[in-house]
Amino acid sequence: MEPTDNESRLKELEKTVRILTKKLERSEADRQQLEKVSERKEIVLKNVICELEESQIALRNRGNELENALKNLKSLQMKLVESEKMSALGVLVAGIAHEINNPVNFIYGNLNYAQTYFQDLLRLIALYQEHYPEPAVAIKQEMEIIEIDFIQKDSEKIFRSMTVGAERIAEIVKSLRTFSRLDEAEFKAVDIHEGIDSTLVILNNRLKLSARNFKEIKVIKNYGKLPLVKCYAGHMNQVFMNIIDNAIDALEDSFLSKATTDTEQPTNKQPQIQISTGLIDNNWLEIRIADNGLGMEDKVLTKLFDPFFTTKAVGKGTGLGLSISYQIINELHGGKLDCYSELGAGAEFVIQIPIQ
Repeated sequence: MEPTDNESRLKELEKTVRILTKKLERSEADRQQLEKVSERKEIVLKNVICELEESQIALRNRGNELENALKNLKSLQMKLVESEKMSALGVLVAGIAHEINNPVNFIYGNLNYAQTYFQDLLRLIALYQEHYPEPAVAIKQEMEIIEIDFIQKDSEKIFRSMTVGAERIAEIVKSLRTFSRLDEAEFKAVDIHEGIDSTLVILNNRLKLSARNFKEIKVIKNYGKLPLVKCYAGHMNQVFMNIIDNAIDALEDSFLSKATTDTEQPTNKQPQIQISTGLIDNNWLEIRIADNGLGMEDKVLTKLFDPFFTTKAVGKGTGLGLSISYQIINELHGGKLDCYSELGAGAEFVIQIPIQ
């Protein structure tokens, strides 16, 4: 082979190497560019994923906020309905109390006159019998028919029972008017004991034996010396009503269950509600309302003041009474409402409010 041929081949090889080198360099540049593009895509993808995760968290939080807002709205709606019911009930009760009060006053005010007039007539009859011991036959027969001797003996009992009945009606009317308190929107000084007593009068029928299979509920009052306390009286009476009514329900459940499960050995324990009041110091007073029912488990106790929470049968309770009471004491009056209970040891509600 001629040297010129080798030189030409060598040149062709060099040319080929140069071409391949350039291609390789371009391939390397393309690879590097692809890597950069890939890295950028990966960064963008990570950012998109992060944004999606943040959006998902935000949506979840927003959903929780809306769910809580809806729950609070329903709770507020029910509380407003309950408040409107209490307001309407207060107006109705005050109206009824006023309508009853007038005729009761007429009856009670005239009873003494009626008794005096009746006694005057009996004395007149006695004088006739003294001066005319032998009346006409028709008069003697009429006296036997109407049993005049029995009327003379029984009349005192009749007037006494009428007086007691009228006084009882007057007491109920006074309690209704005290409980309803149309001025409940006013923050004013009131007698706490008067509010508790009016609530007990209204709940008197539930405290008595009625249709239950156990003894009537005994109320023990340990009232301390309290000053007049500035508060929203109508709302405070609502709290007393809710707590005492709840205690009656607890006692009914407790003693009815004992009556049905332990018929052979009935309990001698009397259901009772104990109400104690007193001053903690110069700035706070305390009201304790305790029952000797079955008590509550911890899981019930922790949810006791939650809206709509109830252990009562469907249709018997809304689960708002104690929740509203908590709001009235803690938020409206700046006080404290707590409940202490153990299973089998009854329950005690403790109300603490500042003395304004």
